[in-house]
Amino acid sequence: MQTLTIRRPDDWHVHLRDGDMLALVAPYTARQFGRAIVMPNLAPPVTSVAAAAAYRDRILAATAGLDFTPLMTAYLTDDSNPDEIERGRRDAVWIAAKLYPAGATTNSARGVTEIGRISRVLERMQAIGMPLLVHGEVTDPQVDTFDREAVFIDRILLKLLADFPALKVVFEHITTRQAAELVASDDFPNLAATITPQHLMLNRNALFDGGLRPHAYCLPVVKREEHRLAVRAAAVSSSPKFFLGTDSAPHVAAAKQSACGCAGLFNAPFAIEAYAQVFDEEGALDRLEGFASEHGPRFYGLALNPGQLTLERGGCAVPTAIGDVIPFGAGGHFAWRLSN
Repeated sequence: MQTLTIRRPDDWHVHLRDGDMLALVAPYTARQFGRAIVMPNLAPPVTSVAAAAAYRDRILAATAGLDFTPLMTAYLTDDSNPDEIERGRRDAVWIAAKLYPAGATTNSARGVTEIGRISRVLERMQAIGMPLLVHGEVTDPQVDTFDREAVFIDRILLKLLADFPALKVVFEHITTRQAAELVASDDFPNLAATITPQHLMLNRNALFDGGLRPHAYCLPVVKREEHRLAVRAAAVSSSPKFFLGTDSAPHVAAAKQSACGCAGLFNAPFAIEAYAQVFDEEGALDRLEGFASEHGPRFYGLALNPGQLTLERGGCAVPTAIGDVIPFGAGGHFAWRLSN
């Protein structure tokens, strides 16, 4: 197969930032994806309907001329108001709400300190059919960094799923065998997961390849090879419970290459090319369209995109920098390239 045409995909987890960074990075997402679920962890975070609507307008301005729809999310805090969450959903301003455990990742300091504090919000979301998007890591300093996702499942997620069985939950950017197995099981039909290209392509050796590698550092961190293989198998399994979410999270190079480098990889410029390479390596190119273009919309109850996207075998070179940002795969190449 030398070309591959699929229905236009969507990105169900992306960070577009704001200001100059938004203007730089948003067109790369809009070029490939018909829609994208935009994370709300700005500074300050997007906690109100008015803030989400204003942010959406800025995204639309940054992607003017491109056929792209940003799907906004609410940033949950201990003080989130169920009425405000429902109003944003009713007015079609946001599609879902995001749970960041406080301190888990970039700009999460105002996140939820204890799941019980948002029980009223979760009850309302369950009642109105609004999905909960979960950054699934504990922040207990006694827990090994590489175990934070697995411990989150045991300590928090299983109880949340049991307490709110009708709540749609997306376990974001899964990285472990435990997460892949939980989502794939029949025990929780309302649970799904997004998977990033970096967690399909990298294991934790990438963090220390010849020295500390800040451009392989994201949260959740990449894990052992056994976990990468399990997540990879889940992505190509054709299960409708797994779908594309890049978690593209750009930072300027100086913020990554510092004494305390920021977490996040900028994979948006060549996201679909990276996924195509993985599916090709697994002999599963016929399953890419489901993962990239069908499973996500069906989980969210949205129509499939009408357009198409074509990839060509032959590779694309990745530049060493895009503006002040180092992209995922910088200086290398992917085996497929976008042709339209």
